[in-house]
Amino acid sequence: MRTPKEYLESLKDMKANIYKFGELIVDVTTHPATRRTVEGHAKIFEASMKREYEDILTTKSSLTGKKISRYLSIISSPEDMYANLHMKRLMFNLTGTCTGGRCVGLTALNAMWATTYDMDHDLGTEYHRRMQKWLMDAQNRDITLAGALTDPKGDRSRSPSQQRDPDMSLHVVEENKDGIVVRGAKVMICGVAAANEIFIMPGTSYKESDSDYAISFVIPRDVDNLTIVETRHPSDMREQEEGFDIPLKAGGITQAYLLFEDVFVPKERVFMCREYRYTLSAVMNFISLYRSAIGGCVAGQGDVMVGAAILMARANGLNEKVFREKITQMIINNETTFGMGIAAGALGKQHPSGVWIPDALLSNVNKVHVATLPYETKRLTQDIAGGIGETGCLPSYRDIQDPRYGKLLEKYLKANSSAKSRAKIARLIEWLTIGAGVPGCMHGGGSPDGAKLVINAKSNINHFIELAKKLADIKEDIQVESKKKQEK
Repeated sequence: MRTPKEYLESLKDMKANIYKFGELIVDVTTHPATRRTVEGHAKIFEASMKREYEDILTTKSSLTGKKISRYLSIISSPEDMYANLHMKRLMFNLTGTCTGGRCVGLTALNAMWATTYDMDHDLGTEYHRRMQKWLMDAQNRDITLAGALTDPKGDRSRSPSQQRDPDMSLHVVEENKDGIVVRGAKVMICGVAAANEIFIMPGTSYKESDSDYAISFVIPRDVDNLTIVETRHPSDMREQEEGFDIPLKAGGITQAYLLFEDVFVPKERVFMCREYRYTLSAVMNFISLYRSAIGGCVAGQGDVMVGAAILMARANGLNEKVFREKITQMIINNETTFGMGIAAGALGKQHPSGVWIPDALLSNVNKVHVATLPYETKRLTQDIAGGIGETGCLPSYRDIQDPRYGKLLEKYLKANSSAKSRAKIARLIEWLTIGAGVPGCMHGGGSPDGAKLVINAKSNINHFIELAKKLADIKEDIQVESKKKQEK
């Protein structure tokens, strides 16, 4: 397995193809727009070597029997799902932010592991065998793997093939004996700057008329004809400054648009090409896995918010007991999303391919909680912190260092702690609650409205009605006619 240094070197060796503000980022490990997220991902490699985290971050490969990163493993049991949630919570604890350059890739490869198995079984294809060969190699190289599903989509009322511009969803434009050529884009993709490779999945389920859009493959992040535009930026420029203005010791977020201009994908890296009937199962596999595990992500950041809120209360000279009810609610919020993820994993089922698929109903219920509870935790953090953590009215590090007035700023910034400690806590709270540290709880992994559609589809309302009728001894069939029938 790689050391942090070897991981950083692997990124330095890649061809530069990421831009921000019109500038080509030559080295993602040092550029201020990408350095922080790379450091956060390097923290995974560092923590994997520590005995206290080894069981969470590493496992035994089901393909080779060797020790591998859990981020490149096949999730094959409830225990693997529990470890996945613990892993995501741990990395938020250690970095304060998202390590999406690995977790989405883990989910994508497991979703497609099951889907390629089904296609090979039903259609006689060789996609699953290709995936096995690629994954063994990926594990041996210990790569970082990002995942990409979301297409630009264009006019939401039209299917991909009905769009005025066919490139509004990623699609195949050429196929030959050596591979395929794809054109289009994937957007709002997390952690790409920290990734060695990117696992591409269909963004939704498709019909026969949209079969050119039913594609899945994996590419090096620096593949020819792929342009990446880094889009995430803070509300101010403090993250790129120095001292306490950098809120995290090791961590950051990147989000990107991936622009495919006739990118060639070798046949051995293609895992779906026009098999539109299997896109729904691929997406459902993904969301069940992802929406259960995201409960660990937000719980991990919530842990840090609880700690930061208490620290700020103490720095302000207040005993946290004053805020006990609010802190207790924050803890409840964290454990609700984490516990829902554990429950979804426990009630899941094993796919014939070996992948453990969490319960779809509970996974999507968790997604709805993830779209609400973390925001309450953020509000409570700001409430406890007071104005210094919420208004953004905090002198910069450079101003406090200024020889003309810095000492005065420092004098009036201190309270029950030193000025610099209080400023560090305030910057962390800004990052976690109103800044770039907000990790896409609302729409990350899909919208809450989309999750509610799955919840409705997976809930047997008639079963609930029959339970009530049986207990109340009701034999009558009670129905309400639709308004349209009444109007007729």
